[in-house]
Amino acid sequence: MESTAPVEAGETYEVTIEDIAREGDGIARVSGFVVFVPNTSVGDEVSIKVTKVMRKFAFGEVAE
Repeated sequence: MESTAPVEAGETYEVTIEDIAREGDGIARVSGFVVFVPNTSVGDEVSIKVTKVMRKFAFGEVAE
């Protein structure tokens, strides 16, 4: 199955955290695609590294 996600695991993206999920993770969007980023706050402008891509969303972490 071809992934239509605009992000790829292992890649780094510059994002702004727009929202906080119920679980407390930050929510960023890359081309409208949701990426959950733990340990971030709304308004944070961070480089993230995508760790896992699902069909409708992805997970990332703040890149060191």
